[in-house]
Amino acid sequence: MTGLCYSFEGMVPVVHPTAFVHPTAVLIGDVRIGPNCYIGPGASLRADFSSVIIGAGVNIQDYCILHGTPGFHTTVEDNGHVGHGSVVHGCIVRRNALIGMSSSIYDGAEIGENAIIAAMAFVPAGAKIPPGTLAAGIPAKVLRELSAEEIARKTRGTEAYQQLAKKCLESFKPCQPLSEPEPGRETLDPSRIWPDDLTRHKPKGK
Repeated sequence: MTGLCYSFEGMVPVVHPTAFVHPTAVLIGDVRIGPNCYIGPGASLRADFSSVIIGAGVNIQDYCILHGTPGFHTTVEDNGHVGHGSVVHGCIVRRNALIGMSSSIYDGAEIGENAIIAAMAFVPAGAKIPPGTLAAGIPAKVLRELSAEEIARKTRGTEAYQQLAKKCLESFKPCQPLSEPEPGRETLDPSRIWPDDLTRHKPKGK
């Protein structure tokens, strides 16, 4: 799976064969996606003003926007985790950092290794979030240092997305919907993808 790929000024997107890119994701220009990545539905990675570089094991979730500006490449280092609907623009997300859903990170900002940006936060241009800290708010401010347990939990969540990428490469395919569920059909068991300690909210039903 390589999504909707477009060359720009002779620069063709690069996707490692072990990465999963949803067919509705858009890759333009000098986009480089490393091994074991997951790029979700509707994500836009547009490298026309500057490069977009995605390290190994990164997940870019549904409807994220990654773009840059002249002088500021957009980089998400190994095991980075970018939540649904986030904007990552001309900045650096260091190794194993997490960007919470619907957050915005602007030009020249740097999110430190193992840091977590809370959902709906705004990290302004040039801001530096120290490694291993939690930041939240508009504009984002550092609230505290993260515990080793919190960082480990984040890491396990990212590993689950790496597993999801693998499973999508193996079993994801277009299909026509059924008119009704098959007799005896059970709900999806999250433990097939997610580690048990991450399934805090057990689905109800069969």
